[in-house]
Amino acid sequence: MEPPLAPPPPSLTVLLLLALALLGSAGLTRSLSITPADQSMFEKAEGEKVTLPCTFVLSDEDEGPLDIEWVLIPTDNQKKEQIIIMYAVDRIYNHYYAAMTGRMQFTSADPKSGDGSLDILNLKSSDTGTYQCKVKKAPGVQSQKIQLTVLVKPARTKCSIEGSQEIGKDVTLKCASQEGSPLLSYDWRRVPDTQELPATSTLNRNTGELLLKNASQEYSGVYSCVASNRVGVDECSIELNVTPPINTAGIIAGAIVGTLLGLSLLAFLVFCCCKKHREKKYEKEVHHDIREDVPPPKSRSSTARSYIGSNRSSLGSMSPSNMEGYTKTPYSQVPSEDFERTSGQNQTFASSKYGIAHKIGDITVV
Repeated sequence: MEPPLAPPPPSLTVLLLLALALLGSAGLTRSLSITPADQSMFEKAEGEKVTLPCTFVLSDEDEGPLDIEWVLIPTDNQKKEQIIIMYAVDRIYNHYYAAMTGRMQFTSADPKSGDGSLDILNLKSSDTGTYQCKVKKAPGVQSQKIQLTVLVKPARTKCSIEGSQEIGKDVTLKCASQEGSPLLSYDWRRVPDTQELPATSTLNRNTGELLLKNASQEYSGVYSCVASNRVGVDECSIELNVTPPINTAGIIAGAIVGTLLGLSLLAFLVFCCCKKHREKKYEKEVHHDIREDVPPPKSRSSTARSYIGSNRSSLGSMSPSNMEGYTKTPYSQVPSEDFERTSGQNQTFASSKYGIAHKIGDITVV
């Protein structure tokens, strides 16, 4: 049996057609190209300026209109890309992204010259993200991604001391920045720099704590803390003053004595107030005991005058002949204030008990 015949070699015409097709496709691919950036990741500090590169080269085969656009790629794949700025039909459109209005622009005043780089001014931490430059000129299309990270410099760094500043005690110097992007690093040093940190000190660069064990007076002095990250530094300082232990017993004794004196003074004031209150109360009680409806007592002289007057009226009817029965009685026996008259009756006097010396003319009657 004869072996099968080999297939005829491809004709020269077919080979030429394949070669032309490959050359044509290669020409289309090379028609538009973006110059690779020197770096694809940028780190900048807040408030600074950044230029995101995007330069390109056109070819004669690219005949369509030129479009250049910058977009912000969201971290969430479910969200759409956000157009930031665009160049199309020889015009610039920069009103798409309100968060960057007034802070972005093309680096070149004429982007179609081959420079579509983007300038972002006064950077904010919210500007962090992935940016993509797209250049279109039919039939060519090319793009390039750049990662931007905006960091915040350390700021408002404060130093503090924790623990008793006494000899033999453990003292901790603390340092913390109120602002600043991680990763923050802290470093302590003594002022001036010629002095080294105590041998017993332990530094934690992540938390900013400097532990000084078994402090002595040699540890006293000024300490400075420097907070730093990849975009900036900030610092603060504090003075440490290690002193001998405080006499706690003396302080306690003084406090006790002071308390006792205060209590004694308070008791004395309370006693004085109570005494004064009792005196006022007694005066009020005595005043209310006086009866307003009782007339004042008669005086001795008025009582004697009334008594003598009454007896004069009685003697006016007597003659010397009928006055023999009266006996002489001292005038000093005139009734006193205690004499009381019986209601509805006249005063009567017994001749044996009372006597009155009365002078009638030249005769004295007893």
